[in-house]
Amino acid sequence: MATPSDTRPRGTRLPRTARRRQLLAAAQEVFVARGYHAAAMDEIAESAGVSKPVLYQHFPGKLDLYLALLEEHSEALVQTQRAALESTEDNRQRVAASFQAYFDFVAGEGKAYRLVFESDLGNLPQVREKVDETTDQCVRLIGEVIRQDTSISESEANLLSIGLLGMAQTSARYWLNHYGTIPKEDAGQLIARLAWRGLSGWDLTRA
Repeated sequence: MATPSDTRPRGTRLPRTARRRQLLAAAQEVFVARGYHAAAMDEIAESAGVSKPVLYQHFPGKLDLYLALLEEHSEALVQTQRAALESTEDNRQRVAASFQAYFDFVAGEGKAYRLVFESDLGNLPQVREKVDETTDQCVRLIGEVIRQDTSISESEANLLSIGLLGMAQTSARYWLNHYGTIPKEDAGQLIARLAWRGLSGWDLTRA
């Protein structure tokens, strides 16, 4: 994600798409630092180096900014998970890639994971629906792979999938906050090994 342009003189004209990226980057910085409720449009505009009217030209309100960021990063997480699952047909490597995708997302620049997993707007319907939709998409992606390679039902595969996602998300966030001295790849591999010991107990068509 582009960084806010604090060095660009106020009033410099940018193409609409570039300006939108600049405003979203500034908003993400403020939301992550302060949380949604404590963030102010004045502060976001100042961080972006624009006037408040310019900010409102692109986003009618603070919630619009937040939902745009949530949509962007939720989609990025789903796409990262899809890419991990499609990166190999070796199931053990696929488990490792899937867990690594979560560690990569949590450790990503700008702490975007906090907008998805630690939102102080979690009870707002629009936010809750987007987070639930993102989880459901990831569950279906992983569940479909499990179902194809085992003899279990779709419901059982999805239940296993949400368990794996819970492991990935919780362990990645815990690692970031407590054990950042363990290299990210090593941490992801460690938890993936734990998950693989459980999954490999089923008869798999591909080991």
